[in-house]
Amino acid sequence: MKLLFILTLLLLQLKAEAQTSVSVVADSLYAIGNYSRAINEYSKLGGVSSALQIARSYNAIGNHEKAIKQYQYVIQENAASQLPQLELGKLLLKLKRFEEAKSVFTDLSILNEGNPEFQYYLGEVYKELNQADESLVHYKSAISLDSTHLRSLFQLSKYYTIKQERDNALKYILKGLDYYENDVSLINLHAIVLFNDFQFEKAIPLLERLLEFGEDKDYVYEKLGVSYNQNWEFEKAKEVYKVLLERNDSNSQTYFDLASVYQKESKLDSAKIFINKAMDAQKPIFAQGYNELAGIAHQQKDLKTALKFYQMAHQEDKSNARIYYNIVTVSDQLGSDLGKKLEYYQNFLKQYPNEHPFYYETARKRISELKVEIHFSKE
Repeated sequence: MKLLFILTLLLLQLKAEAQTSVSVVADSLYAIGNYSRAINEYSKLGGVSSALQIARSYNAIGNHEKAIKQYQYVIQENAASQLPQLELGKLLLKLKRFEEAKSVFTDLSILNEGNPEFQYYLGEVYKELNQADESLVHYKSAISLDSTHLRSLFQLSKYYTIKQERDNALKYILKGLDYYENDVSLINLHAIVLFNDFQFEKAIPLLERLLEFGEDKDYVYEKLGVSYNQNWEFEKAKEVYKVLLERNDSNSQTYFDLASVYQKESKLDSAKIFINKAMDAQKPIFAQGYNELAGIAHQQKDLKTALKFYQMAHQEDKSNARIYYNIVTVSDQLGSDLGKKLEYYQNFLKQYPNEHPFYYETARKRISELKVEIHFSKE
């Protein structure tokens, strides 16, 4: 009897050692990315932990359906285990199976109410389902559980930046930068918010930092060029536009922006040169070029030439209310026929009834004045 007991112990020890050996081999294969062979070794072991590793291996080689089945088996065997549910939820989110992912992350958030990651991923699911209000609730929940949760802070910052809700955007951007002062994504959003709010002087150091951090992208240079220009730092603006033109000399907007710099410096001949270059690059769309040339003519008090260019610009882009408004006001300055002037303003309101309040109110006011002038001229 004693001998039998000893033999049983020896057999159990040998089996355990064999399993340990297989487990070591399987783990080694998994670690070096030999997933197919790792799956074979894990299959010899059986059990929930091996099934989880098999799920991960299938996921790694892109056999997602088998991975999902293995994750589901593991969860079925141990419903309280959160890690396989988290991995399954991420996989379903990646595969755009959003309703299934929502179910998984909802279960996880019930299992562990204090985990900000689960709230964040619910936010991601609702974002993909185009349910913005719900996604915001969960991102905010993640932050309430962990005020340093960077991905939730970024998503909220990004949402409010896109919506141009300046105060809300800055609230989350600045909160994130308090914890992660060198986070490039948040610095980028901060720069965009200030730029969109016309705070060019404050946007400049942020845009410069982005370049220092290696964000060597055209849109950063474009915003920096505009900011320098608006801040009357003309030489710096020219340097930025020079970089952009070295990268792409067929971008008409860069030429237009450079022309704007020269225009502010009252170097109108140089401005004309770059406007013409912009128009060459912009073929066959000339509306902006004609509009810019009209502006220079206006600045030179050559109203007839300005009107000619505005009319040419309008022929190219009849949807642009500002161009037509300029035609109306210049015609008003040049003309003597009160009836024609009145007709121009009335046509403006008829063709562009929902444009900028300034144009609308100015046109209405001028119509009233012209009607009075016409009345008294008849008397």
